[in-house]
Order: sequence, then C-alpha cells, then structure tokens
Amino acid sequence: MVPAGDPRSMRPLHIALAAVVAAVWGVNFVVIEVGLGHFPPLLFSALRFLVAALPAVFFVGRPKVAWKWIVGVGLVLGVAKFGLLFIGMDRGMPAGLSSLVLQVQAVFTALFAAVTLGERPGGARMLGMGIALAGIGVAAVDEGASGPVLAFVLVIVAAACWGVSNVLTRKAAPPDSLNFMVWVSTVPVLPLLGLSLLFEGWDRDADALAALDWSGVGIIVYVAWITTVFGFGAWGFLLRHHPASSVAPFTLLVPVFGMSSAALFLGESVSPLRWCAAALLVGGVALTSLAGARRTRTASGPDDAPAPEREPGPNPAPSPA
Repeated sequence: MVPAGDPRSMRPLHIALAAVVAAVWGVNFVVIEVGLGHFPPLLFSALRFLVAALPAVFFVGRPKVAWKWIVGVGLVLGVAKFGLLFIGMDRGMPAGLSSLVLQVQAVFTALFAAVTLGERPGGARMLGMGIALAGIGVAAVDEGASGPVLAFVLVIVAAACWGVSNVLTRKAAPPDSLNFMVWVSTVPVLPLLGLSLLFEGWDRDADALAALDWSGVGIIVYVAWITTVFGFGAWGFLLRHHPASSVAPFTLLVPVFGMSSAALFLGESVSPLRWCAAALLVGGVALTSLAGARRTRTASGPDDAPAPEREPGPNPAPSPA
C-alpha cells in the first residue's frame, strides 16, 4: 500500500491541480512586482484584500471559527506579513528571491510552535531548520553584495510573521480554509488603508487610483481572485481529499515557479550563490516539513491506517504572496 504521505497516493488530476496552485502562487511574485509599478505597496495590499473579500464573503457562509482567530490572523498575516513583503519588494527585493526567502516561514513556524504549543521539533527537523537557515545566510551574502539589505530583512520579518500566523491558524483549526481566508481578508483592509494614508500619503494614493487602467485591474484580480479565492479553494479541496503530508510538499514548487517566472518575465538573473541558497533553503524546508509530517503519522498510527482529513504540520494554511 502506498503510504498516506506519499504524493503517489493522489490521483493524477489532483497532482496536476496541486502543481497548478503552486504555479499560480509562484507567478504571483512577478505579478506583485509589476503591480508595485501601479500602486504604492500598502495601498496595493489593501486593494488585494478588499477584492479578495468582496463579493466572496457573501458566498462562503458565516465564519466557522471564533472571531479572535480571524482578527488575529488578519492582522498578523494581512497587515504585518503582506505589508512588509510588499514594502520589501517595493524597496528592491527581487521577486524570485522573495518567493524563495519567504519559505523560511516553515522554520519560524516550527520554532514558534515549539515555544507556544510545546511541540518538540526532533533531530531531523532541527537539522532541516539548520540547513534552511544556512540557505538564508548564503542568500543574505548574495543579496548584500548586490541589493538593498533592508529590503531583504523586511522579507525575513514577513516570513516570521507568516510563522506566527501559522501557529494562530493551527490553534484556530478552521474546518474550511477558503471560508477562513475570505473572512481573514476582511480584517486588513481598513488598517492597511489607514497606514497607506499615513505613510504613503493621500496624494500618492489618489494618483494611483486615478491612473487605474485595465492592466492595474488585471493585476488586482490576479492577486485577489486567482491566488486567494481560487488558490485557497483548490488547496482546501485537496486537503479534504488527502492528508496534509501529501499536499504540503507541493508548496516547495512555489519558489521554483517564482524564480523561473521572474527570470523569464522580469529578466532577473540567478547567480551561482543564489542557486546554492535555493538548494539549501528548499532542502532544509523539505526536511523540516516532511520530518514533522512523519512524526505526526507515527503518533497517529501506522501508515496504512485511515488518514485524518487534516494533519498538523509546519504550514497548516499556506499563504500565497
């Protein structure tokens, strides 16, 4: 019997769907980069969540978890993580590198879960975290030699905020990831708009909105409806039919699509040092994630036992950029 955590246990159509979602989330970094030429970063993030929430909030039903979790995740994920990511990219962090560096969220998630939930990471996950952090160090050296260090640091902090939101999501245990994400999307809109007016200014926001064209509309639709509504809808569908240990590894394809699409559409070069960072980071995240999934299956029972609908893992609710 194929183990529950083996992607071969998924139907070919479901494997293709998981790959499509990873591609959509990876290409999204390129779309963000282009969108930052149309909108200030905080306004752009606010518009993304506004369009993701409306009109979907009227069709997904009432929230299925307590409001404290929706507000908490909305502030940490929507305002802090996405606000810092968009500002970092606006200040010069390359799209492809951003898609890669954000994956260190798996390390932050494991660390925060160990502190707040008492989850001991184990030797394999500790090794994976060390390898991933080594990858971040190599990426920092590469970016420090050729790009703005502050932008790099902002994306690292964004990844840490993503880790906090993952732990909050684990505590919330939403039964429907799309319903949860749509309601979470209602929270950041006003705070992000307020921060945009405070730091980016009314004139800059008004000019961006006045210059809105079909290209800008398409960008907002992609980051809101395609990456959020479609992405989370499809991901929730996969998690309802397969254990998370089968589905979660497909998120490792996100930086692959992110870096390749950035090279193809934006002409971003990938230095040998950056390839080394990518190998270390993706390998470390894979070891961190899959070791956690194996520990969960071992605690739950043998591999051929009926798999639960959801398995805890280092990234229970992946968040596209």
